[in-house]
Amino acid sequence: MTPVHFAFSSSFMLGLLGLTFYRTHLLSALLCLEGMMLSLFIALSIWTLQLNCTNFAMAPMILLAFSACEASAGLALLVATARTHGTDRLQNLNLLQC
Repeated sequence: MTPVHFAFSSSFMLGLLGLTFYRTHLLSALLCLEGMMLSLFIALSIWTLQLNCTNFAMAPMILLAFSACEASAGLALLVATARTHGTDRLQNLNLLQC
């Protein structure tokens, strides 16, 4: 494994560990998801450059577009949660209550 691949896989794993262990606030969970998506975007971009393959040239841009949509939906949920519950703590959210 090259140092570049190790860096991107470790950044993805750090985002995943942050998502699993430090999920007290919704904003921290969203930031961990964005870090994971950014590491996937950079890894996919480097992969297409190393292969010199033009078939997958649009794949990183599509992933970046999906990441932007995910970020906007997450921020909309964060604003709605903060308005209704007054906080973004994930422990206070109960899906069984309306």
